[in-house]
Amino acid sequence: MLPRWEEGDAVRVTRNVRNDGTFPGIAVGALLVRRGRIGHVRDIGTFLQDQIIYSVHFLDEARVIGCREEELIGLDEPWQDSRFETRQIVCAARALAIRGEVRVPLGSRGEILNVDRSDANGVVYHTHFDCLPGNPLQVPESALVEWGRGHE
Repeated sequence: MLPRWEEGDAVRVTRNVRNDGTFPGIAVGALLVRRGRIGHVRDIGTFLQDQIIYSVHFLDEARVIGCREEELIGLDEPWQDSRFETRQIVCAARALAIRGEVRVPLGSRGEILNVDRSDANGVVYHTHFDCLPGNPLQVPESALVEWGRGHE
């Protein structure tokens, strides 16, 4: 298990980082660093002997945060910002069809399982919809809206 980055390397965090209770003086669940922010590796350690953890200094937030390797990308890697993130609840902005058959009606509730920024046409979300159990769909950002008041 070799670290991908070294101390001093610039990295970008790929998801919002919230306080899981290990960051003192800030409420649990509070946003610590927004996805897309750039920081510099300060230290490298391990967790449970099978995960590399990077202490990353985010200058704009004046915080040093522990990040897992899969939460980071190199500064030179392509980055597309996204409206939604993993585990966020969303709503279908239009009816979604599979082979011409509408399987997800307009307004259906879904949950983001994964954010894929590698598509040349923009961000694609692997999304599970309540109305289509066990069949996650790859959905473009334009087909989703935030789950808001009135839906809950």
